[in-house]
Amino acid sequence: MEKSDIRYGACVAALRSHLKPAMGCTEPIAIAYAAAVAHRALGRMPERARVEVSGNILKNAMAVTVPHTNGRKGIDAACAAGIVAGDPDRELEVLAGVTDDQLGALDAFLARRCVTVDLKPDARLFDIVVSLEAEGHRASARIADRHTNVVEVDADGVRSVSVPLGAEAAGEQGEQALTIEGIFDFAETCDLKDVEPLLRRQIDCNMAIAEEGLSGRWGAAVGRVILDAYGDRDVRVRAKAWAAAGSDARMSGCEMPVVINAGSGNQGITVSVPVVIYARALGVGEERMLRALVLSNLVAIHEKSSIGCLSAYCGAISAGCAAGAGIAWLQGGDLWMVSHTIVNSLAVLSGTICDGAKPSCAAKIASAVDAAITGYEMAVRGKQFVDGEGIVKKGIENTINSVGRLAQDGMRDTDREILEIMIQ
Repeated sequence: MEKSDIRYGACVAALRSHLKPAMGCTEPIAIAYAAAVAHRALGRMPERARVEVSGNILKNAMAVTVPHTNGRKGIDAACAAGIVAGDPDRELEVLAGVTDDQLGALDAFLARRCVTVDLKPDARLFDIVVSLEAEGHRASARIADRHTNVVEVDADGVRSVSVPLGAEAAGEQGEQALTIEGIFDFAETCDLKDVEPLLRRQIDCNMAIAEEGLSGRWGAAVGRVILDAYGDRDVRVRAKAWAAAGSDARMSGCEMPVVINAGSGNQGITVSVPVVIYARALGVGEERMLRALVLSNLVAIHEKSSIGCLSAYCGAISAGCAAGAGIAWLQGGDLWMVSHTIVNSLAVLSGTICDGAKPSCAAKIASAVDAAITGYEMAVRGKQFVDGEGIVKKGIENTINSVGRLAQDGMRDTDREILEIMIQ
């Protein structure tokens, strides 16, 4: 693919937009970021704080540990941490610089019980508003559609930021041009200098937190359990275990950064760690590993553009399928092989629910990677699920669109019921 091709620019822009470092689960961190932005606009320590969120934000932030808060969980802790100790200039690493003194101030702030949390009326799927009051002054910040997409900042009625809502404002317009065929072409031919720093950072961060997760100290230790049960000699077992271990650590408050994909640290881990494990086991060399990561990351971004940023559809499933595409390409798979690996794996676990960010995400990641490997093993033997079998349609893009329809429309009631179950 030539650099003059519009698709080339779209692929580079998508990777630069999505592969960002984040510390902690991205939904509570986005709340902390909004709180830090609002606090800066207010210009003083607030007496009261109100957090309004969409149902999907509530679902993903209510049960996960907020980093640098001494193990505190929930939306109120995320908001308070952003107010007391957040640096809005660091976006999804907003809490990276918390000090011991600030932890004491955080405890004191939370003890006042001055943070209220409500579901936002008429919210978008991804929607966060933090409103602060102090000494007769008011300020608020709103993040919508994406984790760092600040669309409104207001101080005493004066709006300093006002960004139109929608896909174009969130930077998604170029992603609509992505296709599996175009992604495959880009991965094989792109100038790696355009994307290598992003990928190197992803490898370093995500492999490091996966290794930390294998200590068995985090969450339900799913990654460690897999290795203890099945050994570490089989690359397929290691790919599942290491990916799960990264989530073990991340969901339970590990403060190591992760390079995300499609707004999610778990998805960033899932699209990268299994590919790196396979590349090193196969001894394919650095360039081929990097190109496989280009492929897996872009496939995941493409899938999520159809599914949506947040839904009842577990993002680990689409990310696992994308990792399968990278694994297939590492082993010499052509476009047909990569496409059918994706279709086969989507057919297995699509419909797995997202019931929020928490330790069991690690087990879903392991299952997603396993389904992706099975999808590849089927394809390499000429076996496939075909048009008319369930949600599978003729052509990879049609199948991806089917999954998007399932996630956005078909699972809407499921999403509401999951939230009801979680808050009862």
